[in-house]
This record gives sequence, structure tokens and C-alpha cells, in this order.
Amino acid sequence: MPISIIRNDITKVECDAIVNAADPTLLGGGGVDGAIHKAAGPGLLLECMKLGGCRVGRAKLTKAYDLSCRYVIHTVGPKWQGGQNGERELLESCYRESLRIAVEYNCESVAFPLISGGVYGYPKDQALRIAVDTIASFLIDHDMLIYIVIYDKSAFQISEKLFSGITAYIDDTYVDAHFIYNRFRRAYPSEGNALAEPQTVTDFKACELQAPMCSSMAAPKAASLADMVSQMDESFSQMLLRKIDEKGMTDVECYKKANVDRKLFSKIRGDVSYRPSKTTAIAFAIALELSLEETKDMLMKAGFALSHSNKFDIIIEYFITNENYNIFEINEALFAFDQSLLGVGR
Repeated sequence: MPISIIRNDITKVECDAIVNAADPTLLGGGGVDGAIHKAAGPGLLLECMKLGGCRVGRAKLTKAYDLSCRYVIHTVGPKWQGGQNGERELLESCYRESLRIAVEYNCESVAFPLISGGVYGYPKDQALRIAVDTIASFLIDHDMLIYIVIYDKSAFQISEKLFSGITAYIDDTYVDAHFIYNRFRRAYPSEGNALAEPQTVTDFKACELQAPMCSSMAAPKAASLADMVSQMDESFSQMLLRKIDEKGMTDVECYKKANVDRKLFSKIRGDVSYRPSKTTAIAFAIALELSLEETKDMLMKAGFALSHSNKFDIIIEYFITNENYNIFEINEALFAFDQSLLGVGR
């Protein structure tokens, strides 16, 4: 099962276990720790008092009491001391130990906060990268739905290099789309006046361009007439399965790389006419490491296209043109720009 980054109060997430970024005493503290103890009620503190604390990088389990989950897994993250004192290894251990306990207690879903990313001072972009990489490594061999829960957007941060690169690409691509829009409107005033022009570079609330000239930007070119004829009646499901075979991948490898759960993949495989959401279609294109043209072709099979007047689409294009097919990093960027995430169970 996949990783989902969500904005929520972790005490309200419905799952089998939530992870508490705990103090070594396990007796409650501030931030996430205090919120979990408050929501769980006094029974949690009484049980924690019997555990004898917890070392940094380790984890212990308790009942959840008044929380909606079954268990609370308490783990103690490292305090940031410059990065040269084993902080990374200890933080990775927090996630691994918590997930080990979750498996032991047959949990199918677990919600994590961004461990050490608060008062313990771990740089937020590094804390996020460690969380995602460690969880993704675990999911290679396990089926579990993992939530990374962000309470406040200020607690979430991708690398400045990635953020700046995407922002610049959005700005540049928007300028191109805006230019084409105006050129088309001048050439075909009756059609152009009916279009909804994007208003600003930053908010992208305008609708997508629908004119033939603009929509043709998203239309892939067939390699040959023979290819076009042989594949014109191919459904999304058929194309997906064909591409999996062509890439030499197994079904499991593909849906896990796509951040899609097994149940959804089974629906797609079993229904030749299945119509996925746009995010699911793109997730499989990313998993298969398709080129931009191949991605557009796969999207057309599902009834979608990419547009330069849509921030989500531009971000996807940025990653594909830069040949970065790490779906978890793509989802981090999409979350940072308030866009829908790829994959999961849709």
C-alpha cells in the first residue's frame, strides 16, 4: 500500500496506529506528544509510567484509550546537533522500529508525524526526506497504508533547490501558454474571446484552455501510421499492461512504484474498460518512467490531457522532462504547492 501526505490533526486520523514523537520519559510533553496524551486521556499516561521510558531511536507500544486508533507507537527522535552526531541513523531507526512494531501487531495503516521536525530542530526538508525514504524502503516488502501527517503547513518543507526549480518552471511555462493564448485570440477572435485566460502566474485559478490550438499542445504524435492503427482501440488498462510487459516489470513492482494499492491495481487489471482518475493515470506513467509524449498518450487513453494553464500539470511535466521519476519526491512537491497527490487508492 502507498504513502499519503495529509494535512490533519494526527489525533483525528482514522488508522490502526498513530506514532507519537515522544519525550524519552514517555510522560508527555509539548507539540504532538502533548496533543496525543491530551486526546487519549489519563489511561495513556498511566500505562506509559510503567514502560520505564524509551531510548532515542527506539519505539514502544501502548493502547490508544480515547483515541480512534487501536494503538499508539511511541518513538523518541534525535535532537539536531549539526548532523554529525548520528542524527540521521537515529531518525531512520525511529521509523524502522515503529514500523516493525506495527507489523508485529498486524496494523494495516499507520500515521506518522514528522519526527524531530519540531522543537527538536531537525531541518524540515531533511526530516521529510528521511521519513519518505525509510518508509518507501519498508513498503517494498510490506503492504501497509502510511500517512505522513502535517498539522501546520509551516512544518512542511521541501528542498529550496527543488522548490525554486519548480517555481521557475511554472513561471516560464505559464508565460509560454499566455503567449500562445494571445496569439490564438488575435488570429481567431470569435473563438479566442470564448476562452478563459489564466489571470496570474501564482494562483492558477483560471480554467484550462480548450481551443484546438492549445489542446493540440498536449496531443502525442504516433510513431507511425501502423502504430496508430494498431493502438487506436487500446484502452487504458490494455496500454498499462502492455507497457508493464515492455518494461520487463512485474505487476507488484509497477503498482508499488506508482504508490497505488493492490486492490486498485486489481480493479484496473480485471476491467478492460476501467477509467482511472488523472492522478492514478499519471502515477502509472511515472512508475513506468514514460517520456512526456508517452505520458500524454497514456493520459489520452483515460480521457485526460496536460495543459500549460494548470499548475498540477506543469509540475508533472517538470519532473518528467528532468527525468526524475521518484513518485514520493513528486508528491512532496505537489503537496508543497497545494496540489493533489499521485497514486494512493483512487
